[in-house]
Amino acid sequence: MPDQEPGPAHPERRLTTKEAAELLGVKPETVYAYVSRGQLSSRRAEGGRGSTFDAQEVASLARRNRRESAGSSASGGGELSVRTRITLIEDDRYYFRGVDATELAARHSYEEIADWLWTGRLHPGVTFTAPESVIDLARRAVNALPEHTDPTDRLRVAAIAAATADPLRFDLSEEAVLGTARTLIPTLVGALPAAMYAPQDDGPIAHRLWTRLSVREADEASLSVLDTALGLLVDHDLAASTLAVRVAASARSHAYAAVSAGLGVLEGPLHGAASGLAHRLIKQVLEEDDAAPVIAGELRAGRRIPGLGHRLYRAEDPRARALFARLEELPHAEPALAAARDIVDITARHTPLHANVDLALAVFTVAGGMQATAGEAIFAVARTAGWIAHALEEYKERPLRMRPEGQYVGPRPPQPLPE
Repeated sequence: MPDQEPGPAHPERRLTTKEAAELLGVKPETVYAYVSRGQLSSRRAEGGRGSTFDAQEVASLARRNRRESAGSSASGGGELSVRTRITLIEDDRYYFRGVDATELAARHSYEEIADWLWTGRLHPGVTFTAPESVIDLARRAVNALPEHTDPTDRLRVAAIAAATADPLRFDLSEEAVLGTARTLIPTLVGALPAAMYAPQDDGPIAHRLWTRLSVREADEASLSVLDTALGLLVDHDLAASTLAVRVAASARSHAYAAVSAGLGVLEGPLHGAASGLAHRLIKQVLEEDDAAPVIAGELRAGRRIPGLGHRLYRAEDPRARALFARLEELPHAEPALAAARDIVDITARHTPLHANVDLALAVFTVAGGMQATAGEAIFAVARTAGWIAHALEEYKERPLRMRPEGQYVGPRPPQPLPE
């Protein structure tokens, strides 16, 4: 393949398969693979012998392949690199579309931040609503599950149920996906069973979610902290669940299916479920009235201490710092806050790890009288907005591009047939 970038081609010129393969630097079979994936269009040659390809389209694909190859090399180790305009993590801070995310969460509601991620515009006072019939359908599906079902499983079932009620779910236009997003989030929350008293089915998402998670009557300060937590957790670049969403969107799955893919990955103990482990740790410390024996027991059992450290931050997770600041405004959160401080102080004697957002979220769920799985539900509802933002972005890219090449390390063929 020539070293220079492919130049502009005459818009009416057609290339043979051999010419297209040479320009792309691939085998002729790969050219037809591009066609099957929707990355190239072809036309039968005059006389019906072979196919021809638009020269300008081939040149554009060649340039795109080169840029992506360069981006992959620059990322080091051949890791997948994805261009995005949504979230930047840099110098122990993170930004949504260039704006400090912690400042956004301090000044704007979860719904406003979600809309900012989706559209790049701020709509003060925006609210999300869903048809009661859709919420009822999702609620019936969720209520059919066993009582011990975790929130993430309930949310995944609710997303699938909502998808079946939407005949337009395969419309991947931006307007249609935004409409899906604004109804899916309240549907997910509305499908969760009430904690103890009558659930709230209108108003801000944070108010509705509280009645699904806590046995306590909500006060304005606690609702405000929950709204801040949702805003802080909306997105965090290409976390594992977000990558799963982009893979689904790259295959042109509809938004409900993309969100379902994210929910499936979120259940891992190293991702969305981490706050539940931190919740149980704080509860143990409060029962023992001393973090030292609890930490010792965890380490003796060979378990890592949940809620500490993050591979993307050298210092304290900025999400944890912002959420801890808000939690200090809640008098009933002080015991759980003190337990979290003890956990950090004791482990810091031997390992320089800072608190991450899972520990701060655990303080909130313990102080709010919630179950250990509540943090996972908060995380999932919050991150649904970010997943939609990434799906919207991925729908504008060429399809099926999220396809890394496997490095085969098994026995070389030909091998004899197994007995």
